[in-house]
Amino acid sequence: MDRLTRGLVAGAAGTTALNMVTYLDMVVRGRPASSTPEDSVERLTEMAGVDLGDEEKAENRKAGLGPMLGFGTGLGAGLLYGLLMGGRRVPRPLGAVVLTGLAMAGSSAPMTALGLTDPRQWTGSDWAADAVPHLAYGAVAAGVYNALR
Repeated sequence: MDRLTRGLVAGAAGTTALNMVTYLDMVVRGRPASSTPEDSVERLTEMAGVDLGDEEKAENRKAGLGPMLGFGTGLGAGLLYGLLMGGRRVPRPLGAVVLTGLAMAGSSAPMTALGLTDPRQWTGSDWAADAVPHLAYGAVAAGVYNALR
């Protein structure tokens, strides 16, 4: 299996872990889902001049496209990791840190650029809510990447 395929598979596994931890957090804390994925879709489609249809269809399409942005981020971070690491065996803790950073940057940087969030204004609780699922992503993705060698 080549490094790009390993990266994509690792990114998919990491994305699954991130989603599971996120949904578990919603259950435990009784919090709602974040609206930032759908807000991102709305902002991007406005900028691109794309019409998502009437109000009901537009909301449904945003609800579908928002999570797809997350899948793209997770797969992209895994792919980038595969490109960066090549055939090298990276210790799992280091790989987990790198993958966590790639996933966090891949999700927060675009939303910051779109003006939807500002990490400089986040509280400790906000950072924890963002970091913990991304740490799950990094740990699982690193483990899968190494296991596929």
